[in-house]
Amino acid sequence: MSQTRKQNSSNGETKPRTSFVNKFFRGSKLTSSKTGSRKETNDIETTDFQPSNDAKETTTLDTAKPLTPDTASGSRMEKSEHLPPQLGPTAVDQSLDLNNRGLTPGDVRAVVAMLPLLPDLETLDISWNDFVGGTLRSITQQMHLVSKLKILRLGSCRLTTDDVRALGEALEAIPELEELSLSWNSRVGGNLPLILQKFQKGSRIHTLELVDCDLTSEDGTFVGDLLPMMQNLEVLDLSINRNIGASLNSIAQGLRSTSNLKVLKLHSCGLSQDSVRLLDAAFRYLCELKNLDLSCNKELGGGFEDSSAQLAALEHLEVLDLHQCSLTAADVASLTQVIPLLSRLQELDLSANRKMGSSSENLLSRLRFLPALRSLLVNGCALESETFTALAEASTYLPALEMVDLSWNKCVGGNLKLLLEMLKFLAALRVLRLSSCALVTEDVALLASVIQAGHLAKLQKLDLSYNDSICDAGWAIFCQNVGFLKELSELDISLRPSTSRDCGRWFRHLLCAVAKLSKITEIGMKRWILPTSQEEELEHFQQDHRGSIHFDLGEGQ
Repeated sequence: MSQTRKQNSSNGETKPRTSFVNKFFRGSKLTSSKTGSRKETNDIETTDFQPSNDAKETTTLDTAKPLTPDTASGSRMEKSEHLPPQLGPTAVDQSLDLNNRGLTPGDVRAVVAMLPLLPDLETLDISWNDFVGGTLRSITQQMHLVSKLKILRLGSCRLTTDDVRALGEALEAIPELEELSLSWNSRVGGNLPLILQKFQKGSRIHTLELVDCDLTSEDGTFVGDLLPMMQNLEVLDLSINRNIGASLNSIAQGLRSTSNLKVLKLHSCGLSQDSVRLLDAAFRYLCELKNLDLSCNKELGGGFEDSSAQLAALEHLEVLDLHQCSLTAADVASLTQVIPLLSRLQELDLSANRKMGSSSENLLSRLRFLPALRSLLVNGCALESETFTALAEASTYLPALEMVDLSWNKCVGGNLKLLLEMLKFLAALRVLRLSSCALVTEDVALLASVIQAGHLAKLQKLDLSYNDSICDAGWAIFCQNVGFLKELSELDISLRPSTSRDCGRWFRHLLCAVAKLSKITEIGMKRWILPTSQEEELEHFQQDHRGSIHFDLGEGQ
């Protein structure tokens, strides 16, 4: 999605458009950041900056000049009269969300013009706008006029070194800042002290997001030294900065001073076996931690063998993500003693750790001591029949489970009956993924019987893709019963990329079933080949349902 957006924003367009600033002052809809505007990226029309358009915008852009408090107040009243009634002046004055709006340099000048008119602004989000890069200084020069700002989001703005320097100079003007997001700006790396060096002890910052900023080892050391100044910090996300693993000693030392921390994300940070020992020593100081993400650190494997005891001290932990960490049998044995003690755990991701398959029987069996568990991901773990059996038996004690992903575990095929006994107790289950599990016809027939009995009444997403051994008779039985899944919104029965197959008569049963499902929007059927007669049936079906259900047949059809 972001790649598409960046291509669109970088391609020049010559077609004249209504300027952003004129549309705003005429009362065009501007969505508050609290209303989920990230999905609505086309509400505001923009135009690429062209010198020939300057004359047309001169009158409006003159407001970018610094205003006195009196003139700013008067202008704000005039502007508020043109705001859409559904927002009202307060919503706009306190929150300006321009996330992913394709802002042009001219639009940035319009933002500068607005800031003096918004003295009560608390949230400014201009993330995912490429042309902000190189122009941030014009915005930061107005920061003293929005001194009440609490949330500043500048993710993926292509910030330059000058932007970074200007931001660092401006942070003093917004002492009430609580959230700062600079993620996906590579120039932050190597320059982090320029931004954060003026943070003082007792800083109000509670959220700091620096995802994929190309941070250096020196930046990591700086973060470690800075953390004691940020005793209100609740969220720290340093993910996808592969060089900071070398400075984890400093970061771990700093974490001892962040007793209010609730979220720590170190996904893909180049952590090693020794990193587990360093973090383990810090965990006993993080008694409020709820979310811990150490995923995609492949060198972490083997580190938990002697250094996981303090994990048990995280008694409030609700999310633990260790996927793709190359966990060894010794790691699993150590985690078996710790994870069952995390009684508040709600989400556990152990996926893509293939070495744990034959050694995880005891760990999966002891999941029964986690009654609050809602999400369990063990896909791609090379589970064996014994471990799968242990999981199935433990799951009967997990009534809160909403999501189960067993994909890419071949042992499930032919043994789904064990899981089906479990499914009878999982009344809350909403997502079930069984992709590439070597399922056979008997498995889907048994699944159909459970569906018919009403045991999966709340299921919303079902993934049965890449199970090519199921014959047409099995798909027919399944499709005849899928109509009982009244809450279903997504279904995937795609074939493997290396195969293709003619669609059987069961396709008509599928159409009849989904016609009864009011919430379904997506059906994956990649590499199934529809004969002409079935293509016509699908076309008529789409016409009757006005295309509200998307059948993804891939590139072949």
